[in-house]
Amino acid sequence: MLVIVAPGQGAQAPGFLTPWLEIPGLADRLSAWSEIVGLDLIAYGTTASAEEIRDTAVAQPLLVAAGIASAEALTGTVGAEGALSGAIADVAGVVAGHSVGEFTAAVLAGVFTPEQALTLIRERGQGMAKASAVTATGMTAVLGGDEAEVLAALERHGLTPANRNGAGQIVAGGTVEALEALKADPPARARLIPLSVAGAFHTHHMAPAVDQLRSAAAAVTPADPRTRLLQNADGAVVGSGAEFLSRLIDQVAGPVRWDLCMNTMAELGVTAMIELVPGGTLTGLARRALRGVRTVALKTPDDLDAARDLIKEETGR
Repeated sequence: MLVIVAPGQGAQAPGFLTPWLEIPGLADRLSAWSEIVGLDLIAYGTTASAEEIRDTAVAQPLLVAAGIASAEALTGTVGAEGALSGAIADVAGVVAGHSVGEFTAAVLAGVFTPEQALTLIRERGQGMAKASAVTATGMTAVLGGDEAEVLAALERHGLTPANRNGAGQIVAGGTVEALEALKADPPARARLIPLSVAGAFHTHHMAPAVDQLRSAAAAVTPADPRTRLLQNADGAVVGSGAEFLSRLIDQVAGPVRWDLCMNTMAELGVTAMIELVPGGTLTGLARRALRGVRTVALKTPDDLDAARDLIKEETGR
């Protein structure tokens, strides 16, 4: 069984969209989506600096647009309205996204149109950027160490395990002061890596953004998923579009349990994973936590042939 996954914030890098613009129709697609989000997605994906695309209000629409565009390139549905979710349902038994990647996954499953997802993510990104400006907050990846000891250290310093990613990785979110205290008093045998994000996402610091997203979501009528769609709160397969949208709203201020998503993938019998642009993070976790699962990370169009070969080997299509 094949799972297609979409990465979350922090996966972006300067210029990562440049080679994808060579695919016919993709630049036009991104230009149209730029109008929806009020940002020049092509400029941000090609010439913008790392600091510019670190901005939450920029990074989130950029990542969702890039993920959808690469999925259309993979399935040959660039610009074919309504065709993407059917093409994905034909080949992927499961889809999932990490944090903001959940909006990309919802498009793959047919819960949202690309335009609906980008309208929502514009509000989510702006709301989270505003919430991040209230207090100086951030996130630090904690790699290794005993899980119970890591969680105890985070609690001791008033931090939230905002992402529990599996494969020995937990991301702490909280105030800059609390993160500095963790740095001075780290868990035994753990390595700390500050992340290039602009706030403590998926913690109580994001509560103001929940209301902004909920208000925007009132104008969206989601469809039910056309394939299995996993959700970050608990790794559950969610069969209702309305329930998935409600969960996405709450997830803004709630921890991401990617470890539980991977547990569900294992239980469902996933044997292969394709990660959409900018790929690498989630396939890296899978190689450590889902041993034996074959992976392809889409980074440039040169990776499309390997991904299509994997689809053919898994599905015969």
